[in-house]
Amino acid sequence: MSKRPNGNLWQASCAERIETAPLMTDRHVDLAIVGGGFTGCSAALFAAERGASVCLLEGATIGFGGSGRNVGLANAGLWLPPEDIIAALGHEAGNHLLGALAAAPDRVFGTIEKYAIACEPVRKGTLHLAHSAKGLADLQTRHRQGIARGYPLALLSQEETAARTGASGFHGALFDPRAGTIQPLAYCIGLARAAQSLGAEIFEQTPVFSYRHDGANWRIETKEATVYAKALLLATNAYHDWMGDESKPPLAHVHYSQYATAPLSAAQRETVLSGGEGCWDTATVMSSFRLDAAGRLIFGGMCDRESAVGGVHDVWAQKSLARLFPDLGPVSFDHAWQGRITMSKDYIPKILELGPKGLCCIGYSGRGIGPGTVFGAECARALLGNDQSGLPLASIAGYEDRFASAKSLYYETGATLAHAIAPSPLSR
Repeated sequence: MSKRPNGNLWQASCAERIETAPLMTDRHVDLAIVGGGFTGCSAALFAAERGASVCLLEGATIGFGGSGRNVGLANAGLWLPPEDIIAALGHEAGNHLLGALAAAPDRVFGTIEKYAIACEPVRKGTLHLAHSAKGLADLQTRHRQGIARGYPLALLSQEETAARTGASGFHGALFDPRAGTIQPLAYCIGLARAAQSLGAEIFEQTPVFSYRHDGANWRIETKEATVYAKALLLATNAYHDWMGDESKPPLAHVHYSQYATAPLSAAQRETVLSGGEGCWDTATVMSSFRLDAAGRLIFGGMCDRESAVGGVHDVWAQKSLARLFPDLGPVSFDHAWQGRITMSKDYIPKILELGPKGLCCIGYSGRGIGPGTVFGAECARALLGNDQSGLPLASIAGYEDRFASAKSLYYETGATLAHAIAPSPLSR
């Protein structure tokens, strides 16, 4: 790379702001929320809209974790095809989850409009790109299953995909017009700002060291104060480390790194994603690309660029961009950053029961925006109303994955090997 890139683009381009301070005195509230990502901020907004007293505690800053490091694709559903979800959950539960998440983009973009969240919303759909013939067969299956459920999906040919993306080498694509792109950190902060405007108390730089139910209320302990809450939502997901390993859900994780170019020229923007879609591919070691409002091309993939072999991933990103968009010529990256993704063993999120009126959301497998928005709001509804019938998934008493650490190592090692042997543009 010709120069050392700056850090997280979303931090540099965020137009949303929120004024907070660390928690210094005790609070007594209806709902305490630990974690200031999509889930926690959506829950805070939902609860505040209904007049509940809310206290959200964030160990760093709003959107610090995966929410503020996200690609920014606001998709419907999960990574799994619908029939796989029904096979895993059963017909009734599977259809209930699919229905909730099919409507997730409406909920996201509706909230953005309602609260005038300045997060660069573009609802022009997303493209799931077939990286191989096998990938195209997978998209054909997803298209068939989606059409059977009434989803407005379109399967694009290789030629149509090249014209829509400006990229070469893909065998086809699945277009979903329900979806779109956002500036994810700005969306997260906008949710928190909206919640705060309705009376929710938001405290940044306030790590939680312990939480327990004392028989009457939840006691959430921070360095300076205690929050006493009738209900508790734990929404730290992949950024749970600071609370200690004993309370950390056993989830596999993988890092996802992103690289942003300088804004493309007007001529380049006419050929690269001129329709405004965001994209990701069908490869096991997944990649994604999209544009932001300024016309920066943002390319990402499953990898840990801050690891000891991070240089391998930096070189891979340069080679991949040159291979996909040879007409762009040499490009350098102005920004590079990464985040962590957690995955359950069946790639379906979980809602864990912590105790009386206590829930925890985990395992979005990289689909944080839609599911986080929906799960956060619906968990708040369930906790405030003491009625879990509307949850997108039934809560469970416990969750174990004995192979979580091994899976994490497998994903990270596999990404490094795949990127190390990736072909150069000249070998196409």
